[in-house]
Amino acid sequence: MTDSMNPSTEDFAAMFEDSAGAATLQEGRVVPATVIANNGDYLTLDVGLKTEGRVPVKEFLLEEKQPEPGDIVEVYLDRIENLMGDAVLSRDKARREESWVKLEDSHNKDEPVKGAIVGRVKGGFTVDLGGVSAFLPGSQVDIRPVRDVGPLMNEVQPFAVLKMDRARGNVVVSRRAILEESRAEQRAEIVGNMGEGDVRDGVVKNITDYGAFVDLGGIDGLLHVTDMSWKRVNHPSQVVNVGDTVKVQIIKINPDTQRISLGMKQLETDPWDDIGSKYMIGTRMTGQVTNITDYGAFVELEDGVEGLIHVSEMSWTKKNIHPGKIVSTSQEVLVEVLDVDSDKRRISLGLKQTQDNPWSAFMAEHPAGTEIEGEIRGITEFGLFVGLGPELDGMVHINDISWDASGEEAIQNFNKGDMVKAKVLDVDIEKERISLGIKQLSGDPIGDNDDVRRGAVVTCTVTDVASGGIEVEFGDPAVKSFIRRSDLSRDRSEQRPERFAVGDKVDAKVTTVDKASRRITVSIKALEISEEKEAVAQYGSADSGASLGDILGAALANTETPAADEAPEKKKAPAKKAKKASDKA
Repeated sequence: MTDSMNPSTEDFAAMFEDSAGAATLQEGRVVPATVIANNGDYLTLDVGLKTEGRVPVKEFLLEEKQPEPGDIVEVYLDRIENLMGDAVLSRDKARREESWVKLEDSHNKDEPVKGAIVGRVKGGFTVDLGGVSAFLPGSQVDIRPVRDVGPLMNEVQPFAVLKMDRARGNVVVSRRAILEESRAEQRAEIVGNMGEGDVRDGVVKNITDYGAFVDLGGIDGLLHVTDMSWKRVNHPSQVVNVGDTVKVQIIKINPDTQRISLGMKQLETDPWDDIGSKYMIGTRMTGQVTNITDYGAFVELEDGVEGLIHVSEMSWTKKNIHPGKIVSTSQEVLVEVLDVDSDKRRISLGLKQTQDNPWSAFMAEHPAGTEIEGEIRGITEFGLFVGLGPELDGMVHINDISWDASGEEAIQNFNKGDMVKAKVLDVDIEKERISLGIKQLSGDPIGDNDDVRRGAVVTCTVTDVASGGIEVEFGDPAVKSFIRRSDLSRDRSEQRPERFAVGDKVDAKVTTVDKASRRITVSIKALEISEEKEAVAQYGSADSGASLGDILGAALANTETPAADEAPEKKKAPAKKAKKASDKA
């Protein structure tokens, strides 16, 4: 074997170095390569150890300087050797790897990255970050919603990396974060030159239901609807329009959020200053209804000054009714000032106070004791409600219906719609009540009857006979009473109710009168005892020598002669009673 066919020691050393160098090459890494040739379409690159590969020239078009033979460039090694024995290289993948490294570094340092919006996808846009494709959500394009993104397309601008996952190739970026950071710096600088109480000119940029945003030259302030005018403003558009230049005062600056509160009414005189001297209690004036609620109506007395008519102060007679059924918006009304609280900026107004009090008018025309007539509008368990006109009712209490019958019994005799007569008993203006009585139309059988007094002797008519006694009535107006069996006679044998008949006339004595319970007690027995005492006092004396029988006999003889006008059917005490009294004597 010749020496040419046997490798030399130097060849073995070179082959070992090549194998060791090849071991350092790893697929999926960015490696340096030397440009060997450029045929116009491809660049031939040497990555070492005589391993060559080709990369399209178009992948180098984004380079600042086109590579020439002999230059060193970085490429991505996909495979060390393909079927042709060439290395598979890519400049685009190398650039992408470089971009990922830069992205990770920027993300870790919270630094912005450069990129351009290149396309639109569902929910947002695609951003090219120098070889890495990132997702830009629609909400992260600008601080406010953007209708047309055209002017922003393909413009290189900074983005903030919100999230990245290299393993999955996901990157989420935000343009809004960059703008907010820049805006925050500008706001801090502008706010630093402002102070509460400053007066500035601004331009209305936007109007909402609760106020208007005013541009103060690079920063917005909120002009709340309550700070636009001293008078009531239902919507900001009543005062300002978009594009208007307005003069405002800075009310408050929040150093933490850098929010600015503005006011326009603060530049005008407060109409509530010295309000108490302008609106004295009891003063009447005309105002315009501006707003109606469930609890009342607001009335504008002048620009910036409103008062409230509470629902309870709207009508004397219309209760539990919505204020909108009494007044309407924009209506001119005459009101009276009831109360003024300058600290709370409240004025209480009354509408009914400007009208006649129907209870006062009724009392003036119908004082207590006046007889009236009206229709029964309602019946309750405690009385009757009688109409006294289109708006007023009077009440007949259950105890003022009848002298004799109980209230529960008496009220059964009336129906809704009946016309009744009654007497005015009382008018309470403060409580808005009118008390009526039906039984007061006739005299009180007890209180107005002179015969109804304790000790009076009355002639009674028997109206009913019962086992326990007899029922009688007497006087004008008639009063009913019940004589118990034990009170029918002094003589026990005569205490028999059956000896009386309905229609009989009997004399009796009133023994008790209870006006509270309206109970009167009469007794024949008490009358007999009193007559006996009177006879003794009139016909006998201590030194006359006459016996008790003689005295009673004389008294009976005198009483047995009837008077000319005495009713013949009146029951008399029997003569034998006198004889028994004589025998006892």
